[in-house]
Amino acid sequence: MILDSILSTILLQAPDAAAVVPDTLSQATPQVIEQELSVWDLCLKGGFIMIPLLALSLVCIYILVERSLVLKAALKEDRTFMKRIKDYITEGEFESAMKLCKNTNTPYARLIQKGVSRIGRPMNDVLVAIENVGNLEVARLEKGFSWLATTAAGAPMIGFLGTVIGMVEAFFALASAGGSANVSILANGIYEALVTTVAGLIVGIIAMFAYNYLVSRVNRVMNQLEAKTMEFMDLLNEPVKK
Repeated sequence: MILDSILSTILLQAPDAAAVVPDTLSQATPQVIEQELSVWDLCLKGGFIMIPLLALSLVCIYILVERSLVLKAALKEDRTFMKRIKDYITEGEFESAMKLCKNTNTPYARLIQKGVSRIGRPMNDVLVAIENVGNLEVARLEKGFSWLATTAAGAPMIGFLGTVIGMVEAFFALASAGGSANVSILANGIYEALVTTVAGLIVGIIAMFAYNYLVSRVNRVMNQLEAKTMEFMDLLNEPVKK
């Protein structure tokens, strides 16, 4: 009888013990706080270094858009332009040829205009005059490219500088905490410091791709100028029809 009463008491208390175990486990398990990373919050955590990086990114985007429009206009080609120039030169209507070049308003038209204005001089003088105008046109098209090249190389360095400054501040905060120092203080400082490196790399990559894209467009314009120059010089060297 005594054994039966002990067993019944244990069975009655078992549900209560089973309920206590999950509560104890839940109290012992650390709670994980979910945090969401916002791009805006990260930019704010980057500090003052983010200001020059933002300025450089805006300059790069402006140069990319503005130069793309200029190069698109420079690459427009009138298929009948050289044929009309040939007809005017053959007929001796140099003023009409000059007027056509002015109305066309493209880099290759300005080259031909300079060449027409030098007709009658030695061929070498005509070619040198055209090449000089071509160099000026290319330099005008490459306006702002130095900014892109400088940003592509300098933006990652500025971002790395911000990271070094942030790391110094993080370790200083850890040392100032003294006995209350913990890993979270250092971790927060490090991830905030790395934001500037990420931003610098992003700006540098954008500048590098923008620079290479625009250079390829300028090369197409240069090829066009060379083709028009050769065509014009061949026109001048054609034998006079009797």
